[in-house]
Amino acid sequence: MKTYLLTGAAVAALSIGAASAQDLSGQVITVAGPWLSPESETIAKIFDIFEEKTGAEVKYVGSDSFEQQIVIDAEAGSAPNVAVFPQPGLAADMASRGFLTPLKPEVGEWVKENYAAGQSWVDLATFADKEGADHHYGMFFRADLKSLVWYSPETFEDGGYTVPTTMEELKALTEEITANGETPWCIGLGSGAATGWPATDWVEDLMLRTQSPADYDAWVANDLKFNDPKVVAAIEDFGWFARNDAYVAGGAGAVATTDFRDSPKGLFDSPPQCYMHRQASFIPAFFPEGTEMGVDADFFYFPAYAEKDLGKPVLGAGTLFAITNESEGAHALIEFLEDPAAHELWMAEGGFLTPHKGVDTSKFSSDTARAMNDILLNATTFRFDGSDLMPGGVGAGSFWTGMVDYTGGKDAQAVADEIQSSWDALK
Repeated sequence: MKTYLLTGAAVAALSIGAASAQDLSGQVITVAGPWLSPESETIAKIFDIFEEKTGAEVKYVGSDSFEQQIVIDAEAGSAPNVAVFPQPGLAADMASRGFLTPLKPEVGEWVKENYAAGQSWVDLATFADKEGADHHYGMFFRADLKSLVWYSPETFEDGGYTVPTTMEELKALTEEITANGETPWCIGLGSGAATGWPATDWVEDLMLRTQSPADYDAWVANDLKFNDPKVVAAIEDFGWFARNDAYVAGGAGAVATTDFRDSPKGLFDSPPQCYMHRQASFIPAFFPEGTEMGVDADFFYFPAYAEKDLGKPVLGAGTLFAITNESEGAHALIEFLEDPAAHELWMAEGGFLTPHKGVDTSKFSSDTARAMNDILLNATTFRFDGSDLMPGGVGAGSFWTGMVDYTGGKDAQAVADEIQSSWDALK
């Protein structure tokens, strides 16, 4: 067994560097995260690779109350070695309380060089410690993509429409479809108690297409006030699509009341109720049964303005690994995530996107996943879902309700003023 482990380590040293080739025999690394079955089985297989290469043992515990449990464990001094955070807000909070350990400097340098839009991923995982000093704390592993527009290739072909590559072209296409007597968009904000959240994604995507990444970051941190003219302009840009009765199936009045899960179905009606639907990579789960991707439905990148010269920004989400109880094995496990094999295993299982530029994209389980990942790899800027980073009372509160009010006809400036007031009240 020992000989096997050392042989595996030697191979690893040749393929991925010395970090993951350490002999960690006898060490136990505990990991906690939000993944339950079937994701927990997949991450266990990935940890098996690490175990074979190092001799360490990884014990993973998933919980649907991870966000509460990790805080309890940290406060009690019994945190796992590594925690998998579903979004960086909680990780930032724990870093500020001294519960996270900075990663080795070479990890951040590796991410800058080997992840598409690498600086963005480092920035997203850089938080202030108890003294207010910034450190790189997290390694993102598994990304989600939100900047997508879904459509039916057949109806596009029948209408003589082509996929737009700039926001100017997307708006021109919207006007062209309307001029032809058709309805370009299906938009639905309904989501029970969470009604309004799909509009926050629209506004976030448009902030990244009208303002700099620095402005986006300042907005999320409220250093740029929510009622700043830059933010109001992004809201009104969303309104260009959503508040025009001719542009939306059912008229603007139906936007807030249409359930987001039902909203894309108009793409598949005959005749179609709409031609385009902006939504994240998960939405095919709500397409009609039997929908064949690439034939009945496809997607394109929600494009940037050519005139703004802001590159190809991408809005998304992702999980990050951070060290909550430092050990040699914890650092080695984080560095193991640089190994393409860790990504490729989950790529083959499905439901996994990665900004890692070194993976073999033939390993993706489908052409659809590969095409989505291409958007991620071509991103010049990546930013996390802003509402998930804002205080809950705003990001999961006044921002949601404000967007419902806005699509209902309320003035954008008035909506933004109210959201800022709610943020001020939380300080």
